[in-house]
Amino acid sequence: MQAASERKIPEERWASDQPAIGASKADSAAFPLGMAFLAVFQAACTGIFLADVSMDIASGLTSLHHILPEALATLGLAIGVLFEVRWVSQQLRIQREMKRRLDVVGGVLNDTIIAYFRQWSLTSAEQDVAMFTVKGCSIGEIASLRHTAEGTVKTHLNSIYRKAGVQGRSQLMSVLIEDLMATVLR
Repeated sequence: MQAASERKIPEERWASDQPAIGASKADSAAFPLGMAFLAVFQAACTGIFLADVSMDIASGLTSLHHILPEALATLGLAIGVLFEVRWVSQQLRIQREMKRRLDVVGGVLNDTIIAYFRQWSLTSAEQDVAMFTVKGCSIGEIASLRHTAEGTVKTHLNSIYRKAGVQGRSQLMSVLIEDLMATVLR
């Protein structure tokens, strides 16, 4: 039977699908959808105004004081809808491209971290502790996530720092970030 401190936490738990700080997945999806709904609503209003102007003309009402403002309002709504649809389309394209780029950077970061873990010959337990450390978890949080004692986590951290040739968490992060920056900026 494997000791609790040596249990392997699957890499899927390392991956972070969490949205940026201060944002939620619902927020990032809701805004373009809300704007699309608004464009559809405005298009419907444009249709109603256009039908009203057409019925006024068909019924013989040709007073410029009545027809001109309605026709201009209809034209303004139609132009607004076209611009809004174009803008929403652009924003959705930009959002897809940003997500793609973040996925690439996230993959590069994960690959960089895994390569260092192999280079430093970390055990699976040390890899788990190191990954949680990189994600910013405290010693207590790591112990809770791994169902181990805080002392065990501290022992793993000391071993990680020794194998990595660093003095602590900030230096460990510095090594990983510098290599990532060099990789991404190439």
